[in-house]
Amino acid sequence: MSETERANSMSEERSVRRVCGIAGSLRQSSFNRVVLRAAQELAPEELTIEIFDGLGEVPLFNQDVEAVGDPSGVTALKEAIRGADALLIATPEYNGGVPGVLKNALDWASRVGAGSTSALSGKPAAIFGASPGRLGTARAQPQLRLALESSGVFVMPKPEVHLMSISGHVTDGILVDETARRIVASLMEAFSHWISQVHV
Repeated sequence: MSETERANSMSEERSVRRVCGIAGSLRQSSFNRVVLRAAQELAPEELTIEIFDGLGEVPLFNQDVEAVGDPSGVTALKEAIRGADALLIATPEYNGGVPGVLKNALDWASRVGAGSTSALSGKPAAIFGASPGRLGTARAQPQLRLALESSGVFVMPKPEVHLMSISGHVTDGILVDETARRIVASLMEAFSHWISQVHV
């Protein structure tokens, strides 16, 4: 391999970005887990999405507990986020807002440890969501955006993706609707560019 080819190969390797994917629901067959897996499948080759599946192991935030030391579920969450170049969150909408389990996880991840910044600080992120209803996750996403930006996360402003009436677009746990799949693929293309802009 020539020096030029070696340099090009190293450049290509460096350009691959690791993304931590989180579905804001504990239900294994949740629609947001489905669309997150679709994003994993449809992402451009320069993105590798690793789905964090341990929200159920993250206890309710309690500063007294934190003072003793992060529980193992919290440590796993922070390590997954710290080890990634970016964050992709698929959120449901519960009672017009962000699910408590997701907000709780972000509260833990935002905490600044001794001599370190938070796991979230400076991360580029994209958010989207799916719902069986006609409003999609239009009310939850602004709340999620605010929580992330308050923690120093650079949330991609556009496109806003609200996958509505999702029930008819899923078969055997797979997003099968071609229009919905194109929307998710477009989101991931835009996210790749966003990550590159943030990680200049």
